[in-house]
Amino acid sequence: MTGQDEVSTDDLERFLSAQRWFAGKGRTWQVREVTAVGWLRHEPPAVALQLVTVGYDDGDTESYQLPVVHHPELVEHLVHALIGPDQNGQSYSYDALHDKEATRLWLDGIRTESTVDGLTFTRDASVEALPDAGPSMVIGAEQSNTSVIFGDTVILKVFRKVSPGLNPDIEVHSALQAEGSQHIAPVLGWLDGTWPDGAAGSLAMAQTFLHNATEGWASATASVRDLYAEADLHAHEVGGDFAAEAHRLGVATAEVHADLARALPTATLEGKELAALADGMRARLDRTAQEVPELESHAEALRAAFDDVAALTEPVPVQRVHGDYHLGQVMRTLDGWKLLDFEGEPARPLEERRALDSPLKDIAGMLRSFDYAARHLLADHPADPRLDYRAVEWADRNRDAFCAGYASAAGQDPRKQAVLLRAFETDKAVYEVAYEARNRPSWLPIPMSAIERLAAGGTEKGAP
Repeated sequence: MTGQDEVSTDDLERFLSAQRWFAGKGRTWQVREVTAVGWLRHEPPAVALQLVTVGYDDGDTESYQLPVVHHPELVEHLVHALIGPDQNGQSYSYDALHDKEATRLWLDGIRTESTVDGLTFTRDASVEALPDAGPSMVIGAEQSNTSVIFGDTVILKVFRKVSPGLNPDIEVHSALQAEGSQHIAPVLGWLDGTWPDGAAGSLAMAQTFLHNATEGWASATASVRDLYAEADLHAHEVGGDFAAEAHRLGVATAEVHADLARALPTATLEGKELAALADGMRARLDRTAQEVPELESHAEALRAAFDDVAALTEPVPVQRVHGDYHLGQVMRTLDGWKLLDFEGEPARPLEERRALDSPLKDIAGMLRSFDYAARHLLADHPADPRLDYRAVEWADRNRDAFCAGYASAAGQDPRKQAVLLRAFETDKAVYEVAYEARNRPSWLPIPMSAIERLAAGGTEKGAP
């Protein structure tokens, strides 16, 4: 979409800067280009999928998908999704994902497997027909993408930061579904588009919605609240003890890793490749230590963890993994744990998110998440040694339970791979230090407490 069908650049930049999924906050940027990837509907109210490219002062560029619906007049119930008036003065542009009539076009496209205007809808080979779906509703908590629920049967994830190539979320889910994995929400279909240069890329994915499910983070933090309310009891004595669920989650994680190893490529790292892995970790540590002075006093001890990786003499198996694994990426359903969002970290380039890695990266991410669940309620409160002790106890108990569950399904205990596990945990904690220093300074003590333990003791509790 070009010319007078577009909103003004000022309106578009104002809209982008207010969106949770826009990653340019805190940087100087401008909209460089707006093009149409394709049209879902030409007749009024027309719906187009726009590709908005923004440029930063440091030379970086990013492209964002912006589905737009054009209404001939202001629509009161869509005021929160208004992008601005079109420059032709005859219509108003809204984020189409908030328009219940417009969102039906995505499901209709998957249902009929249509191809229009450079857009290709695909229904997964295992799906004979899409379930009946009710009215759509945007999930407010989504950050890097936008998810839309249709009734209680279908969830549509629309990728916001996009680039040419197959999105790992579609690739991995489809591979796991073909493998018969019981630990994912079934994939229904997806949408691909064609970029202006002719390359194809992923735009959206539809899955079965997991209703009557509880997010892992919510369950874990409820357990922590129960413990703090009964501060004279130990973690295993509280009615909301989470350890059994942590064990089951470890089992599910190991089974998904095994399915991924069967369904997608595997390899090994050794020699120069392990040295390169260690170099990347050291570089992140050095950058963060410059940004967060509190880290510098621990830097030498932390670098030793990465040096140990470079010194490994045995090959390290690698495969496709989740890549951004934590308690917010898992759901507890009536028939067990389900893993969500295999997209990896959206801020990383696509080729990095599709790269092979050690399963220990996922394990380390979940172990760090248990630590966050235990400590986040204490972040904005005065120090209380009694509650701090309980936080450590809860995290240790659930980290141990998760690793034991993983070991029971995988046949090998991740805690026995101490060098790699320590390195991945350290790397994750360094990332958390940078994130909290930039975004939530009051939470900085959470990863710093892990940094202190990792620097002093080599591994955190639960990783002997």
